[in-house]
Amino acid sequence: MANTDKPMSDEMLELIAQRFRLLSDPMRLKILHQLQAGEKSVTELVENTGASQPNVSKHLSTLRTHGLVKRRQEGNMAYFSIAAPFIFDVCNIVCDGMKSEWEQRSTLLGG
Repeated sequence: MANTDKPMSDEMLELIAQRFRLLSDPMRLKILHQLQAGEKSVTELVENTGASQPNVSKHLSTLRTHGLVKRRQEGNMAYFSIAAPFIFDVCNIVCDGMKSEWEQRSTLLGG
């Protein structure tokens, strides 16, 4: 949590919790990971994630509703890209922490 003089309101804490809930789904993380390299069509995301088109579309809709991705229409194709790049800062912090924890466990277990 940010260190400020003023405590966060219940509403702000709920919004933060909501953002973390968005990131708690492995498929949404997989989609975000794919989009980190740049804009992709729904078809490309389906191919790259191995998920069904309805499943990918459902997750993209959720991510878009909450402002994490944006959509661009070109003819009958929809393209998605990251709308909130800061999300990768959060992911990198968690991933680096997990990697460090994993390496420590491996060392302790003689891996």
